[in-house]
Amino acid sequence: MDEARNLVSLFLDRAATLGDAPFLYVRADGAWQPLSWAEVARRVVLLAEGLRAMGLERGDRVVLVSENRPEWCISDLAIMAAGLVTVPAYTTNTTHDHLHVLENSGARAVIVSGPKLAKTLIPAVLGSPAVEHVISFEPMDQQQVGQFRIHRLDELLTGDAGAAETAVRERMAAVSREDLACIIYTSGTGGSPRGVRQHHGAILMNCAGAARVIAEDFGWDCESFLSFLPLSHSYEHTGGQFLPICLGATIHYAEGLDKLAGNIEDVRPSVMIVVPRLFEVLRMRILKQLAKQGRAAQILVDRAIALAERASEGKPRPIIDALEDRLLDRVLRPKVRAKFGGRIKALVSGGAPLNPEIGYFFTGLGMPLLQGYGQTESGPIISVARPAAGLKMDAVGPPIHGAEVRIADDGEILARGEMVMHGYWQNPVETAKALQDGWLHTGDIGHIDERGRIMITDRKKDMIVNDKGDNISPQRVEGMLTLQPEIAQAMIAGDRKPYMVALIVPDAEWTKEWARENGQTGDWLALRDNADFRAALRAAIDRVNKDLSVIERVRQYALPDEIFSIENEEMTPSLKIRRHKIRGRYGDRLEAMYKGG
Repeated sequence: MDEARNLVSLFLDRAATLGDAPFLYVRADGAWQPLSWAEVARRVVLLAEGLRAMGLERGDRVVLVSENRPEWCISDLAIMAAGLVTVPAYTTNTTHDHLHVLENSGARAVIVSGPKLAKTLIPAVLGSPAVEHVISFEPMDQQQVGQFRIHRLDELLTGDAGAAETAVRERMAAVSREDLACIIYTSGTGGSPRGVRQHHGAILMNCAGAARVIAEDFGWDCESFLSFLPLSHSYEHTGGQFLPICLGATIHYAEGLDKLAGNIEDVRPSVMIVVPRLFEVLRMRILKQLAKQGRAAQILVDRAIALAERASEGKPRPIIDALEDRLLDRVLRPKVRAKFGGRIKALVSGGAPLNPEIGYFFTGLGMPLLQGYGQTESGPIISVARPAAGLKMDAVGPPIHGAEVRIADDGEILARGEMVMHGYWQNPVETAKALQDGWLHTGDIGHIDERGRIMITDRKKDMIVNDKGDNISPQRVEGMLTLQPEIAQAMIAGDRKPYMVALIVPDAEWTKEWARENGQTGDWLALRDNADFRAALRAAIDRVNKDLSVIERVRQYALPDEIFSIENEEMTPSLKIRRHKIRGRYGDRLEAMYKGG
């Protein structure tokens, strides 16, 4: 990986070595159906030559809109193999979002999975005259619409695969690590998405650094990945697609959130890459199952968490810890690990800050949770927690191999290395702000501890400054609130105000149980004016307030009109809340909580 020239050459070399071994799995007809490395390579080179036959030329951009499936990986590699540039787009994009990506990237072609996602995409294509071709995995009604032509993916997988591979390899000989591989648009927590120019070397360096962690800290084996997060996000694109390619691992494509638990048990992944919100949901499910087993099970969980916390300190531990570890290895951890297939080496958390309690919970139960750190602009990995450095859950570990990190005078985390983007597409002003003297200005605030681990305290732009000039970390308070069983989502506010207020989304399952026990019916929206229901939520907030400083405490709260979601544009696809969107919608409600104090 350190020596690989580009992503396509690396893939073709892996495919040549692994041949008929399974690579990509999709569930169909009640079973996991594999595609071999050789078959995927055959489709990649044929599709690459099909794209060139359309008249697409080196450097042209191709937008890719699809759910996670084998065709996503094949299309992505084929675009690059044709000397073109992949532009992944979220399946949740509106027509307006797609139009921004198409116009900003200047894409000449679009690849889409089928009619369902084409409903929002095609109107955007019609508004973007640069697009000449639309390629679909599934049948589409039209063959020709306006200025562009529709093609079926299968129709492009024809010809001599040997000759196609020769052509691709010759083309790739002129593609270096410095060349542009993809343009990934940021998920836009604050404003219009910007296109991050990721070169081949950025992703290759990320993969080499992550592979080193797996090899040195867990041992190399037949790795298996379960792909769940959207591949249009750089975190999954690098960690869930190209890292497995680098490792020669298999990838199973999850069927969706509702079937994720069953998929995990089926696939038995060795590595899982997930965002913190999903870990919170899984933790609540495990706790509910353990609660049914009585007080003894809860005591064991508490002991497991305490052991993980002590181990993170890196200090000599009493003999009793070793004895308790052995007991937990026999009576508790195997049961929990079985729910994750029994082969998990590491759970990797990224995309948003992780609440330390979540990390210690999973690590204590025998599934080390590694918190990673980075952003799309860094490929995306800057650092990842490592057992050797101590799994301290309020730290995101040391920088990966090849990455350099320092702290600016104002506390901002700066990063340098091959993984740093070459800039934003068609946006020199924002590029100049983000890249200064070779350093990426991350916008995050933090420090480096005595063991070389990065500690993040907050986002520079998200920091709340109250009317007295005190700084409050909203993510810390929100993380503590959403650990309560009553609360699913939270956003706090209080910039230039005397105290903190919050928008609280009650947990749906907890609400059902509360309604049943209190002789009520309906969801939390139906109960929003029920005094007892609101008092129960208030009690949850007060529990959190006890562990907060005076300036952090939430004094007033209100309920929104619906959950924060990707569909209403109040969450990013990586499940981070979009503060500017929520504040824009509920500004009056937030302001009203300061009247009468």
